[in-house]
Amino acid sequence: MSSSPVPAAQSARAGRVVVTGGSGFVGRAVVAAFLARGQQVTVVDRDEHPDVPTASGELTDPAVREAALDGGDVAGVVHLAAITSVLRSVDTPAETFRVNVEATQALLEDCRVRGIDSLLMASTNAVVGDVGHARIDESFPLRPLTPYGATKAACEMLLSGYAGAFGTATCALRFTNIYGPGMGHKDSFVPRMMRAALAGRGIQVHGDGRQRRDLVHVDDVVAAITSAWDRRYTGTAIIGTGESVTVLELVDAVRAVTGCALPVEHVPAKAGEMPAVLVDVSRAGEELGYRPSVSLVDGLATVWKDFSARPPEPAR
Repeated sequence: MSSSPVPAAQSARAGRVVVTGGSGFVGRAVVAAFLARGQQVTVVDRDEHPDVPTASGELTDPAVREAALDGGDVAGVVHLAAITSVLRSVDTPAETFRVNVEATQALLEDCRVRGIDSLLMASTNAVVGDVGHARIDESFPLRPLTPYGATKAACEMLLSGYAGAFGTATCALRFTNIYGPGMGHKDSFVPRMMRAALAGRGIQVHGDGRQRRDLVHVDDVVAAITSAWDRRYTGTAIIGTGESVTVLELVDAVRAVTGCALPVEHVPAKAGEMPAVLVDVSRAGEELGYRPSVSLVDGLATVWKDFSARPPEPAR
């Protein structure tokens, strides 16, 4: 998916923003950002959003999409809803295709027939598969190795096709590992470490812990989304920090933030786990004005504060 020339940032676009997956971890932060800018927001999610109207249900349901998109006042869609678990995609590839690809196609078509000409989608660097320790940029060929990565690659092609054929402003932002306040219900590595620190337990690390990951704070992700929205950006951009750390370095950072020992138990490596995620964020900088601003230690401190201030939620 190639990118288009980008004008200087515009002021907030008039009209309602529809955010799919708007009751989730990233979705709530995105909704809050648009509300702070004075824009109307409608959420599409299984769960009701506490602050804005919600079209409750599955995005695959035409009636749910109709409830969200009808009215003639929609400026565009921020599409965050998806099955994002790699393991779940391997266990249920057909469901992952239906939820991720079929729903995205239906959403694009619903927007087209209603004259809604902007859709921004959350994507992933998993679309390029395992590239070893190479630094990933947007020119890498799409070679996903899991059903999850394949569905996101397919969605990126759908966005490109609608941009080319119908002039829809379609944007795929490929996020690295997102973390930040509000992820207490998640079962990814950062919240697992926070729960272990609160309980005085240790943490399991798969393999030797030298695999490298790029962690981007949710505040930086929201800044990228709103910048792409303002510019009506069409294309693909990688959103991360551009600075990867090993899993063991990440554990050390959590120890520093929490003051907890957080003992490590090494367990067998996961089959097919990528040895490194190293990304180049220069396109996002040049075309979106994106500059990651939250350091890893400062970002982890916001997560620790959030976990410490609320009752633990069951992971899911």
